[in-house]
Amino acid sequence: MNSHANLVTVERSATTPGLVHVKLDRPGKLNSLTLETLDKLVATAHELRKDRSVRAVILSGVGANFSAGLDFGNALKRPGKIATTFLNRPWRGTNTFQEACWAWHRLPFPVIAAVEGYCFGGGVQIALGADYRYTTADAQWSVLEAKWGLIPDMSGIMSMKQHLPMDVIKRLTMTGEIITGEQAAAYGLASEVVDNPLAAAEELAQLLMTRSPDSVAYSKRVIEETWAKGPRATFFKERLRQARLLAAKNTRIAQKAAAKKIPADKIAATFRRREVR
Repeated sequence: MNSHANLVTVERSATTPGLVHVKLDRPGKLNSLTLETLDKLVATAHELRKDRSVRAVILSGVGANFSAGLDFGNALKRPGKIATTFLNRPWRGTNTFQEACWAWHRLPFPVIAAVEGYCFGGGVQIALGADYRYTTADAQWSVLEAKWGLIPDMSGIMSMKQHLPMDVIKRLTMTGEIITGEQAAAYGLASEVVDNPLAAAEELAQLLMTRSPDSVAYSKRVIEETWAKGPRATFFKERLRQARLLAAKNTRIAQKAAAKKIPADKIAATFRRREVR
């Protein structure tokens, strides 16, 4: 896969097959987001979804920051491009601003965010697209759109509804206050505070790879599909996905490995490519 130079860099791990690093790559501008960056994020997520060899993705920023959010100075120079980026794509239910952050929810493998430094505005919304978010204690988080007289419209409200109480969402969205990584974890924006988010993300990715890629994919999908639904719809999805897993080759591999007590570090390489698309 080619890298999107100077905006989004895509790197396959040389030591962990199936692990892909997606890096916001504009360090001289605190990894702030241009309209082209959003296009690249959408294209990257869609390309990765087609690749059944991918087992996990880590989102991070090049240098000392995750992302300072949208580069308004850059974007406002191009009102025509803003208009097309804001235009809804009916076949997916999102515009490009939203898809750049929400597409990660749709991927059939885990996405982990490693946050350091600034995580503002659109950066928060990209991080919220991940299934798990590591942060340093001193990272700075902010739903910064309030500073510009705006609301978080890059799928952020939908994502925050999955993790935070309503009163907290209102406070963060209305004030735009800057909080620490420790506070972000307490609120639910981040999942866990660690000294080295990238190392922690890689460790979690390696753990996830000791499980069937199909069971991991369906676990994510069922949870995403039924999060706001009641018992009846959830039970149906559980049965549907489980029936498919019972016939999957990777399920048999996992069961055989469990029966033979194969060490976890030996299991990942035995699985076949993911059947779930």
